[in-house]
Amino acid sequence: MAVLASVAVACSTVSAPSTNTVEEEEELAQQQSALVTQGPTTTATPIGLALEYKNGVGLPLKVRAGQTFYLEQIDLSTSVFSKVDEGLAGLKREGDFKNADWNKLQLEESDFQQLTDSEGRLTRSRFYRNAKWMTQPSTFIIEQVDDRGIPLSAPIVADAGKDGKRKTGDHFWVRRFRGIQWTRGCASRTDCSGAYEHEQEANIELRNSMDQKSTFTLHPRATKLRMRWTQNATQVYETPIEQIANPPFDYGFSIDVETLTPPGPGGYYDAGQSVSFRFTLKDGSGNRLHPQGSIPSYNDVIFGPNEAGIQYYRAFFDNTWVFWRRKHRERTLIAHLMGPEQNIQPMRSVIPLDELLGQDVQNVGVLERDGVFDQWKVFPTTDGVFGGAFDPNHAGWDVPGSDVYTFKLPANAPAGTYRMTMKGRRTYYGEDIAYTRRVDIQVGSTTKTTATLTTGGCQNCHTGGGAFAEVLHRNPDRATCVGCHAPLAVEHDAPIHSRVHFIHSRSNRFDGDVQKCTTCHLNEGGTKFVSKAACLSCHKSYPADHVTKFGPITNMYVGGGEESFGRCTENCHTEPHPGSGF
Repeated sequence: MAVLASVAVACSTVSAPSTNTVEEEEELAQQQSALVTQGPTTTATPIGLALEYKNGVGLPLKVRAGQTFYLEQIDLSTSVFSKVDEGLAGLKREGDFKNADWNKLQLEESDFQQLTDSEGRLTRSRFYRNAKWMTQPSTFIIEQVDDRGIPLSAPIVADAGKDGKRKTGDHFWVRRFRGIQWTRGCASRTDCSGAYEHEQEANIELRNSMDQKSTFTLHPRATKLRMRWTQNATQVYETPIEQIANPPFDYGFSIDVETLTPPGPGGYYDAGQSVSFRFTLKDGSGNRLHPQGSIPSYNDVIFGPNEAGIQYYRAFFDNTWVFWRRKHRERTLIAHLMGPEQNIQPMRSVIPLDELLGQDVQNVGVLERDGVFDQWKVFPTTDGVFGGAFDPNHAGWDVPGSDVYTFKLPANAPAGTYRMTMKGRRTYYGEDIAYTRRVDIQVGSTTKTTATLTTGGCQNCHTGGGAFAEVLHRNPDRATCVGCHAPLAVEHDAPIHSRVHFIHSRSNRFDGDVQKCTTCHLNEGGTKFVSKAACLSCHKSYPADHVTKFGPITNMYVGGGEESFGRCTENCHTEPHPGSGF
């Protein structure tokens, strides 16, 4: 409760950003984290339990027999389909949300997927909020039952809180209740009259427990977890569970990374040199999740038995939208090398689609263009994962990957510290958990260098279950975020600054003033790059003269297309943003 109280106090006042170094922020975030993902576990070790429900039915789970859990995550959704555009009216007539209170439902915003289907048609997404079941306080009650439906223990009670106010009793850090409509087959951004399908979805996302001490131990006779939700009291949800006495692997997840290429006699790598790494995915006891030398193919992980619980990018099958839908379930396994640290900064160059489809290693940051070097790759291979999606035969999905990967330093690489960061996610026996590993190498000199960030103070709010060591990729090192979060031709919302602006401006549970730039920005200079992406990731509109000069808003995250990441002007917006605090 002390941790929860500190969150409420910190976020109600929203202190000025700290001046901690990157290393100090990382150490503080680790201290604030209570979640343990490394080290052997027993049935007495509390494990974060992730539950998923689709169309009123719980996803069956295998779990270790007699395991102790706390409630870490609930993903609950239901979908109905129609041939006519009726908003979310179908959800009020059928499905497990039909008896929920839909009063005050409001369309919040809409957007189109960037890529067309095979026939050149677009998909429109509309996002809804403010129905009473979305905004009002509610509680989830879960009990263990036997095969006859008889309760076996005291219920687990999780307070989901309400929209618009975070309080000390909330069980989860992330609380997102919304409705979504997908309209498929639009001829253009202004014409969906010929659409062939309208899918309506009610969606609940609860994750990152703020109360890891409220645990329960599985009863030997438990065969189901029965859940009720107070905003939909007539609906009963059940998750079948199979208790396994001796699972093949332990809970927990870690990534070990070994630098295979040794540095030169001076203790550093030279500009232009290729550096190879080998990674090992492990469970909490240190058991390998794959044989040395290889990792499973994409098909093996997504469609196979996948007993080890390794995860790869899966948004082809489970739509993800920043803030609006399930980015935590994208589950990309990715690594990148970036540097030198003293040059780290946001990148605004767009990675072309043909590179994603045809190259394994992506040149994300080019020194001459972006001021910093960065390369990344997706596993098992970038081109296999994304190119395979565009191939009717999905040939790339059937090729196993290697546990060795190589990045090539540029010929003009400045001396300093370069960061190799790798992150992934594992789902196993009821646990859904992320992990990030960082390895530093020296280039051109043994003198270590550090990143200077223009933002800070995140830990004033992000404590307890919301600490960076627990949310998202479980990575407290913010300097590495820009390495993967660069603009993509298929995902313009990817840049980290756009995502941070968007999430905090849309969330009703951020207690600070979103106009007050000093809450996060350390100095005014960090707010001076005027672009569509910077401005329209918060603002939903801009003046008519801006529409005339820069075009209408066509993307809810960054305003427009690739031009959104360039500087609009150096002559306008020279004064601090109104209410910024500068």
